[in-house]
Amino acid sequence: MRIGEAVRLRILNLCAERGISVNRLATMSGVTQSTLNNIVSGRNASATVSTVKKLCDGLDISITEFFSAPEFDGLEQEVR
Repeated sequence: MRIGEAVRLRILNLCAERGISVNRLATMSGVTQSTLNNIVSGRNASATVSTVKKLCDGLDISITEFFSAPEFDGLEQEVR
């Protein structure tokens, strides 16, 4: 799995756990709906740390909590 896919899955899982929509998360975090929709649809495979931090703030979790998930275990090294 690549990092973009792991971030996408983590966001979707966190929304499901909290019973909120992706659009609700966008509102809660101050991230535009188009940006978040691009991330979760896979059109944007490289969310910035700043965007992830805003999402974490909206979810009231730390960045450490965001990345401490099975989705990030065993990620492939991405060399371009």
